[in-house]
Amino acid sequence: MAVTSGTVSGGRRAAQAIDALRHGWPIRIDGAYTLLPAETGLGTAQSEQMLISAARAVTLKLANQLDAAVPEAPVQLRAADPFGLAAARALADPALDLANPLKGPFLAEPLANPAAARAAMELARLAGILPAFLIDPVPAGELQEVNSADLAAFSDSAQIMIASRARLPIEALDEAEIIAFRSSDDLREHVALIIGKQNGDQTPLVRLHSECLTGDVLGSLKCDCGPQLDAALHAMAHAAREGSGWGILLYLRQEGRGIGLINKLRAYQLQDQGFDTVDANQRLGLPNEARDFPVAARMLHLLGVRRVRLMTNNPVKVEALASAGVEVAERVPHQLPANPHNARYLATKRDRSGHLL
Repeated sequence: MAVTSGTVSGGRRAAQAIDALRHGWPIRIDGAYTLLPAETGLGTAQSEQMLISAARAVTLKLANQLDAAVPEAPVQLRAADPFGLAAARALADPALDLANPLKGPFLAEPLANPAAARAAMELARLAGILPAFLIDPVPAGELQEVNSADLAAFSDSAQIMIASRARLPIEALDEAEIIAFRSSDDLREHVALIIGKQNGDQTPLVRLHSECLTGDVLGSLKCDCGPQLDAALHAMAHAAREGSGWGILLYLRQEGRGIGLINKLRAYQLQDQGFDTVDANQRLGLPNEARDFPVAARMLHLLGVRRVRLMTNNPVKVEALASAGVEVAERVPHQLPANPHNARYLATKRDRSGHLL
C-alpha cells in the first residue's frame, strides 16, 4: 500500500485511511500519531500507549467528568507493560468484559494532538470498527497518511451524484423507479425509490430510511425498521393509486444509526446484558446518532425536489432537511405498534432520543 501523495484530495485521503483501518493497516494523522487499529490490526506490533474512547476510560476509572460527558471523545493511556493486539482488543470491546477481566495498571496521559485523536475516533466509526488504537506501534509497517481536516472533505454531501436509474416494479406498486447515487470517495451507494409518477405540482411523501439488514431483510423483532419500511412504501403506493400524490423512499446506507453492522451487533450483545440502545452505543465509545442526513437533502436536490411531506417521528430529520434547503411542509407521524422484543427500544427512542409520537 503506497503512501498517499500531496496531490490526492482530502476526501480521497480520508477514504483511503478508512480502507486501511478496515484492512488492519496503520495510519498516520497530521504527522502526530501513528495508529494501528486494535480490532483489525495485523502482525505482532506492540505499544505501551493506546488511544481509546472516554466510555472505555470510564470503565477503567481513567476519565474525568468532562471526558465522560462525551463517550466517543478520545483518551490516551499508558500501561505498565506493552499492549499486544490481543490485549488491545480485549480492552477495546465492552462486550468481552465479562470474559476478560481488565488488567492494569493504566495511566491517562494528555493527548499529544487532540484534533488528530478526534479524527482517529471518527475514522474508526466510519470504518465500522471499535474506536481503539495502538499508538506508535513497533513495528509500525507501511503507513497511510491522512489529515484531520480531510474528514470535512470526505463528508461533503455535494460529492453525491446520480449514477444510474431503472424501472423497478415492487410489491407495493408496479409503477416505481430506482435511482442509485454514488460518491467518488464513499463506497456506500445510497438509493432513492420513486413510488408513482413524479409530479412537480404535488408535494411528495418522503421517508428517510436508514439501512437495517436485521430488520429490513431478516425480519428482526428487536427494532421497528422492517415494518416502518413496509408501511412507508404502502402509504406512498396508496397515495399514487388514489391520485393524491407520489412518494420517495431514500434508502440510506447508514447501518446502526451510522455505527455499522458489526458495531450494531456488539450493541445488541450489550442490550442482552441489560443496557438500553443509547447506553450500549455509548459503552462502545460510539455516538448514539451518527447518520449523515444532509446527504438525503442532496439526493432530493438532484431529484429536483425542494418541498416534502416527511414521514418521521424524529425531529432531527426535519431540522437536517430544513437546514439543507429542503422545506418540510408537513411532518407525517410514522408510528407502528410495539412488540415484546422492541418495546424498550421504542421507549428509549422516545424518552432519550427525542422521538415524537
